[in-house]
Amino acid sequence: MIGNYLEFNVFFDIIGTIAFAISGAILGCKKKMDILGVIVLGLVTALGGGFVRDLVLGINPPNMFQNSTNAIISTVFSVLVFMFFYFRKNFTSRQVLIFMNEFMILSDTIGLASFTITGMTTALSLGLDKKFLLIFVGSITGVGGGMIRDVLAGTIPFIFKEQIYAGACILGSIVFLLTRNFLGDQVSMIICFFTVLIFRLLAVKKNWNLPRIS
Repeated sequence: MIGNYLEFNVFFDIIGTIAFAISGAILGCKKKMDILGVIVLGLVTALGGGFVRDLVLGINPPNMFQNSTNAIISTVFSVLVFMFFYFRKNFTSRQVLIFMNEFMILSDTIGLASFTITGMTTALSLGLDKKFLLIFVGSITGVGGGMIRDVLAGTIPFIFKEQIYAGACILGSIVFLLTRNFLGDQVSMIICFFTVLIFRLLAVKKNWNLPRIS
């Protein structure tokens, strides 16, 4: 089974790492942090979810300490984001801020979709196939880094206030589990990715929210 999805898993892991590093770095720039702060936010966003996942699954030491590739990728893209905005003279203009918000949502959603997949496939590669566990680790891998990012940046985490966030991970995880026995791992991973991506972006566009105290 591992051979069926290993290459796809690496692909989604890299895509998710890049996307989350960008979203973390953008938030750091919005908060007017220095380059170190931007890099730290990029790193924790990209690596935090996987770190929590590995703790839950008993992977010791966590993968982020076994392989530095993702940390290097996160650092590089965080620096690129910082340099992009650092050299823009109209950084505080309304158009730039709108671009930052929209691109942060898009990159965050891509990371969310990618890491939902890698969370589940990491558990499957360890021989763990309990459905509740797979849904949980898929979701926590998706939202974990963003939660840590938002706490460090002094904002309420997306999962508690923004349009349906963790719900997209849960839905994508369920779709993956329902389709993998019929369509195979690779096709189910692609379907899961687009399920999370489309549902999350629709939630943003349509302003879908869970009930809240107003």
